[in-house]
Amino acid sequence: MTKTQFILYVKDQQKSTIFYKAILRQAPSLNVPGMTEFQLSADTKLGLMPETSIQKILRDFVPDPSLGNGIPRSEIYLYVNSPSEYLSRSIASGATKIDDEKNRDWGDSVAYCADLDGHILAFAKKRM
Repeated sequence: MTKTQFILYVKDQQKSTIFYKAILRQAPSLNVPGMTEFQLSADTKLGLMPETSIQKILRDFVPDPSLGNGIPRSEIYLYVNSPSEYLSRSIASGATKIDDEKNRDWGDSVAYCADLDGHILAFAKKRM
């Protein structure tokens, strides 16, 4: 593998774009009808695709993604300098708080929330 892109299926592409733009504090690298992308690192992108767009591809092969809206279907685990700051910014942008930043058993300090579609966001930093 040389590059990675994670794509979240979202109910409203425009609202989700505004949400992630505020949280990530960056403009999308691509924002066209049917796909928004944020460059997270040199080799990693986060994509936002409307549920209606992916349903045209998936058709009847799997259940309609909109049937799972609001049910946690994924987690995006982001290493950041200040997990609490990212959590606060997320909540101010409409996220649902799950847990404050805490030291976790696996060696990270992590704060959790759910985005507008129920996808779990984890903001983490390595503990010293």
